[in-house]
Amino acid sequence: MLNPKNLNRTLSGPSMNFEKRQDKRRWSNLVLISLATVLSLSVWFSTNAIAPVLEVERGFTGSDIAWLTIAVQLGFVVGTLLIAFTNLADLMNTRTLFAISAVLSGVSNVALRFAPGGIFSALILRVLCGMFLGGVYPPGMKIVSGWFRSGRGIAIGTMVGALTVGSGSPHLFKSVFVSEWELTLYISSILAVLAGVIAYFLVKDGPFDVPASRFNPRYFLTAMRARSTRMVLFGYLGHQWELYAMWSSIPVFLLGVFGSKSVIGDSLELSSLITFAVFIFGGVACVGAGIIAERIGRTATTSIMMAISGGSALFIGFLPMELGLLISIVALVWGVSVIADSAQFSTALTELSEDTYRGTALTFQTGIGFLVTIPPIWLTPMIADVWGWGPAFAILGVGPIFGITAMLKLRAMPESLACAMGRR
Repeated sequence: MLNPKNLNRTLSGPSMNFEKRQDKRRWSNLVLISLATVLSLSVWFSTNAIAPVLEVERGFTGSDIAWLTIAVQLGFVVGTLLIAFTNLADLMNTRTLFAISAVLSGVSNVALRFAPGGIFSALILRVLCGMFLGGVYPPGMKIVSGWFRSGRGIAIGTMVGALTVGSGSPHLFKSVFVSEWELTLYISSILAVLAGVIAYFLVKDGPFDVPASRFNPRYFLTAMRARSTRMVLFGYLGHQWELYAMWSSIPVFLLGVFGSKSVIGDSLELSSLITFAVFIFGGVACVGAGIIAERIGRTATTSIMMAISGGSALFIGFLPMELGLLISIVALVWGVSVIADSAQFSTALTELSEDTYRGTALTFQTGIGFLVTIPPIWLTPMIADVWGWGPAFAILGVGPIFGITAMLKLRAMPESLACAMGRR
């Protein structure tokens, strides 16, 4: 919902000179919370990275692996919505919430190593891991927005880039350790605990952090009645439809392209290494997109990125499998564009929403967005098994089309002037 105070503040420009009011420590805190995000999110795709080994060691099927991914998404939705409806992100110190959640996500991740071999116990643990991650990512964005007013898109973009790198890190562990799947779980869990330590002891609250407030159950309805915040939500939903289905399917697709080839002897498995590169390129792009959005606007940046990612989704699956180099290039382009715009949806929401409920709004939008990821994660491998990767990935292109439409509608509204210091 547009806050007139935010609009006036945004349009006043250099006269307010926000940079002088901001603590010089904001950049060091951005580095610290981004580092904590990289480390904690390493548990997200840990089972995807070691999927081939789990199929052998635990007897899991391809469908089981998909459900393990969905379990994390479901847990994340439950966790984020629980935080939203209890207003926990605003009532509890956000750094403490982040730290506790990061540690518990690491514990639930490593517990998979010692749990009984059946799929049921694995699903429960992955749901719990997702729930605890719901206390990491959205609260982390709130911490960052507490340090930045101008340049917030760059800051949140940096943190989403950290999320991307962290999510892809298990593929690097898998590429290095190959069949030693226990090490992937151990390392990612240790990193998550370390993230909690960093968030609790080193990260500080920013000068723009808002005081705790009482939960207002009417706020969500009020926000959704405002067409501007509704368009941001719709754009985010289109983005999310594509993102996590791409992230969960691209390692399987690249494994089909490159098989068990290694870069050096039996080390550095090629498909896992390229998958990690997809995440790395995407993480860097998040920062670049934040810089671009501050110059040309959030609606323009998100629309351009979704156009590129949607085009990649429609194209990559139809390429002949023997064109490994071309497939790798398109995968990297897709990896860049599919995540680069993510932070700009979150940033736009903070600019169009009441400051008091910033954390709750971010958490609520994120929870709904991750709920949308579940159908495509389930559908993509099913369609790929029946009709091939071309139609499977093409289905993901529907999301960007929907998202672009929403963001262009937002751009035509006067409320969009509250975004990116008036650049829409």
